[in-house]
Amino acid sequence: MDSDSRLQAIRWERPQLTILNQLLLPHTSEYVVIRNSADGHHAITSMQTRGAPAIAIVAALSLAAELSSTSFASGQEAREHIHRQLEYLKTSRPTAVNLFDAVAKLKQVVDSCATEDVCNAYVAATEKMLVDDVLDNKRIGKYGSEFIGKRSGGQKVNLLTHCNTGALATAGHGTALGIIRTMWKDELLDHVYCTETRPYNQGARLTAYELMVEKIPSTLVCDSAVSALMRQLLLKSPTCGIGAVVVGADRVAANGDTANKIGTYQLAIAAKHHGCDFIVAAPFTSVDLQVADGRDIVIEERSPKEITAASGFTSNS
Repeated sequence: MDSDSRLQAIRWERPQLTILNQLLLPHTSEYVVIRNSADGHHAITSMQTRGAPAIAIVAALSLAAELSSTSFASGQEAREHIHRQLEYLKTSRPTAVNLFDAVAKLKQVVDSCATEDVCNAYVAATEKMLVDDVLDNKRIGKYGSEFIGKRSGGQKVNLLTHCNTGALATAGHGTALGIIRTMWKDELLDHVYCTETRPYNQGARLTAYELMVEKIPSTLVCDSAVSALMRQLLLKSPTCGIGAVVVGADRVAANGDTANKIGTYQLAIAAKHHGCDFIVAAPFTSVDLQVADGRDIVIEERSPKEITAASGFTSNS
């Protein structure tokens, strides 16, 4: 993977998959070995790994790791096993369409494999997904930087982002945070404001951490302080406001409705009120043309413990 980011959330060296346990960041950097589909499913449901693109890749690679230590009597038996495990992995995260898109493509690969070497065909396809995700993110960064740069007349701007959409949420570089990373490299960025974000304060623990690692000037703000921040910056000077709010997406419906981290909707309303551009940065794998609008997107309901327990966990969780 050719990623510009210093952080790497997914490490794949055939046949071994390890992931950065993001529940322990920023205090501890610990990599977890993912040996099979069950490990991959747990990593996603427990949010050791998160971010729609990363979820799809970890799910796919967890099965690739499993196949390396599994023997099959025939290619057909391998196909049936892969289909069964992919269906199981789909249950790990209902909202992120990238996972469903990856499963459909991987099923097509193994079904169209002309030889008995189905497992190698599957693994090769997952490795290509890993590489393609970084390339897609870099394109998103390039297009986003060019668009915002034109909107600002080439002047440096302040950006605000929500949740975590960087190298920790993807195979590398990032989507919304990829735009921020590219704009910093292009010298079009003045300052970044990131929100704390639920669940597990992903903005405070992960986005703020990534920005510090990349040495990008940034400030962490409470989710509930964003409207006041926008007003305060505009009162200083019209040129000192938030140039754009940039967020990622778990799923984009056919009409453009977008499902993203809780709190994104109120950010969009605040951005409109204060005259800020609101940009959703996502790869085509996040677009679900089978869903007409946002009302048909299944939204994941997290455990109440994540807000009723101060740390997000209880002693028996």
